[in-house]
Amino acid sequence: MTMNSKYSFRNGWSQVKQGDARAVKSKMMEVLNVATRASFYDRLNGKIEPKISEYKDIEGVFAEYGITDVWGPVRGITQIQEAV
Repeated sequence: MTMNSKYSFRNGWSQVKQGDARAVKSKMMEVLNVATRASFYDRLNGKIEPKISEYKDIEGVFAEYGITDVWGPVRGITQIQEAV
């Protein structure tokens, strides 16, 4: 499987406060119906294209924590890598 950054929700994940990470991950695993960390990280990194219902559920979980810019790679990383 290859990573497709447009299906990744790593940008939203990078905005989760450390104290909320366990709860957010648990909710994400529930809405995505995954049971293993490997499956969660495949989704997080965009290796699996989300269904429309999953897309909405992912955005809903992040919205509970005030995060609205969810999709794609972590913002700023590309610019830093290009500058090096």
